[in-house]
Amino acid sequence: MEHIPFPSWPDVAADLIAVATGRTPAQTVIKGGKWVNVHTREVLDNHDIAITHGRIACVVPDAGYCSGPNTEVIEAKGRYMIPGLCDAHMHIESGMLTPAEFARAVIPHGTTSMFTDPHEIANVLGLEGVRMMHDEALLQPVNIFTQMPSCAPSAPGMETTGFEISPEDVAEAMGWPGIVGLGEMMNFPGVSNADPKMLAEIAATQAAGKTVGGHYASPDLGPAFAGYVAGGPADDHEGTCEADAIARMRQGMRAMIRLGSAWYDVQSQITAITEKGLDSRNMILCTDDCHSGTLVNEGHMNRVVRHAIDCGCDPLVALQMATINTATHFGLEREIGSLTPGRRADVILTSDLKTLPVEYVIARGKTVAVNGEIAVDCPHYNWPETARQTVNMARDLTANDFGIDAPKGANAVTANVIGVVENQAPTKALQFELPVTEGRVQATGEVCQIALVERHQATGGVVNAFVSGFGYEGQMAMASTVAHDSHHMIVVGTDADNMAMAANRLREVGGGITVFKDGTELALVDLPIAGLMSDSPARDVAAKAEAMMDAMRACGCTLNNAYMQHSLLALVVIPELRISDLGLVDVRTFEFKPVIETHT
Repeated sequence: MEHIPFPSWPDVAADLIAVATGRTPAQTVIKGGKWVNVHTREVLDNHDIAITHGRIACVVPDAGYCSGPNTEVIEAKGRYMIPGLCDAHMHIESGMLTPAEFARAVIPHGTTSMFTDPHEIANVLGLEGVRMMHDEALLQPVNIFTQMPSCAPSAPGMETTGFEISPEDVAEAMGWPGIVGLGEMMNFPGVSNADPKMLAEIAATQAAGKTVGGHYASPDLGPAFAGYVAGGPADDHEGTCEADAIARMRQGMRAMIRLGSAWYDVQSQITAITEKGLDSRNMILCTDDCHSGTLVNEGHMNRVVRHAIDCGCDPLVALQMATINTATHFGLEREIGSLTPGRRADVILTSDLKTLPVEYVIARGKTVAVNGEIAVDCPHYNWPETARQTVNMARDLTANDFGIDAPKGANAVTANVIGVVENQAPTKALQFELPVTEGRVQATGEVCQIALVERHQATGGVVNAFVSGFGYEGQMAMASTVAHDSHHMIVVGTDADNMAMAANRLREVGGGITVFKDGTELALVDLPIAGLMSDSPARDVAAKAEAMMDAMRACGCTLNNAYMQHSLLALVVIPELRISDLGLVDVRTFEFKPVIETHT
């Protein structure tokens, strides 16, 4: 299906003026609502919105003068009219869905604009994968803006990706119609140290007049942070406490605070607004990562706004953080983010500003959802076979591939262990005493084994280490080809035989997530596109994902959204300890650590 560009303001300005002045009838009028004005932070009773060519012509107390016999009238019935919600930073792939199915899932929740960074598929398929995501995004009935991924690999020298992103790739993508900026600059040490490649990507973005996304995943707010800000990133979503939000806003960045499926960083940072009284226009709400189960069962940006309100934020301020603040940040204040003339007619009707039931959704002037049900088609891109055959393993694995040999003569060892932290992206660098049996180190108690299986170049490589915090019991294994950011395959388990079976199963189906217990597969989420996404409906994928999480619980795991923790164990740009295809990485120092520290 060919992308038909949404008409620009100059294309329709004369018609907008004609409707606003009453010389021409509007195509649509939303009648009798409470106008939530995010520019002035006020609610104005008894207003109408006149729409033509998908844009707002005027917002007036009575649009009867610009209505005609063929004007569609949507009765607001006294409900609040709020701008469609914007997600300022997100990864569609984290929903395990393609852009079309992601859009289908979130439109009924009132999300009409998304700022997406497809760096997951960039690691697997490179610039061509980004183009596929970009092209499907442009087919959708809502606004999906794409940020060109900046860091593949995210930490050069620490991991190996399927493809690498170059400054030349960034410069090329800046000319694509749906590209709105540069995706999160995860290589924060590179920026702080003035790495020429990173600065070239930032320069190409700024030369195109577009926004540079940030990612400063360090608690150090000293010279390294100052250097990062000087390097050009305009926002950051990696803050976890009030001091992080304040530091970013004081330095001229937007603090993006996130509520995803596993990241709960709003409550700890929004106090900069609710208690310290700082200017709320410099704070933005986002999700970052939401899996399909969250989207289907809990919501999307409406969930984030409700949570911000529950944390003590004024409802109108929370709405600003999910609409006009986002639009302004990306230079799109004249296009989206408010219900004012010239803007795209993205409107939600809701009966309550605090609980925010999303009762009616209009995008670009057309009804797209009513009472939680989608009312439009979300067209699919024709994904080629090259995007569906990405799990490249040289052979089936055996239990022997998952053994960790102990030093000769050792009876026990002190091992460096990745420590999972519930509801947070950072991990802890821990040490445990582990026993040795028949020359191999044994996972025991709360410690499991983790392996990273290379799946891009069919090298046959397997890196083994240890992880704690999942609480798994018995003989089990969980494997996933969603393994941020390089997206090899992560296998976590208590038993080498089950780990081999799980890995081989994903090789067989072309990617996804599987859970094995006692030699039997308990759950499978098949993700055939890049080993990251499914083009099946969100509800179907969510049902499989829920079965997967049930299987994790059946294996003893009680962590909230533990799957998200699993998928980030190879994210070598967030402290403290991660695994990559090259070894165990201490992200505090960007140095490799031995799995076995000492032995007796």
